[in-house]
Amino acid sequence: MGLSYNVYLNGHKIYGCKNCKAHLANHEDIISRNFRGQHGKAFLFNGVVNVTAGDASERNMTTGRHIVRDIACRQCSQTVGWKYDKAFEGNEKYKEGKFILEAELLCNVT
Repeated sequence: MGLSYNVYLNGHKIYGCKNCKAHLANHEDIISRNFRGQHGKAFLFNGVVNVTAGDASERNMTTGRHIVRDIACRQCSQTVGWKYDKAFEGNEKYKEGKFILEAELLCNVT
């Protein structure tokens, strides 16, 4: 097992972990701002960095049944959102492989 280094993003607006400020996502990677999480407003991202994914679990959400994994900041282990592994509804398939980050758990790094 080697050392794991944090990825540092470049861009005009970078979202980081509110707890430790580790870079998580670039503003340009937002697909949609029209999501809700446990803590309120959430964003759907195409990709994120510096996170670890938990075990997959099936959840019934407002948009239907999905298989998701909670994602946590790799640096401080704070849960910051989830990843969609599978959507069972045809019109929700676009979420597969995408990530939700909850706005309340983020900060602006740059």
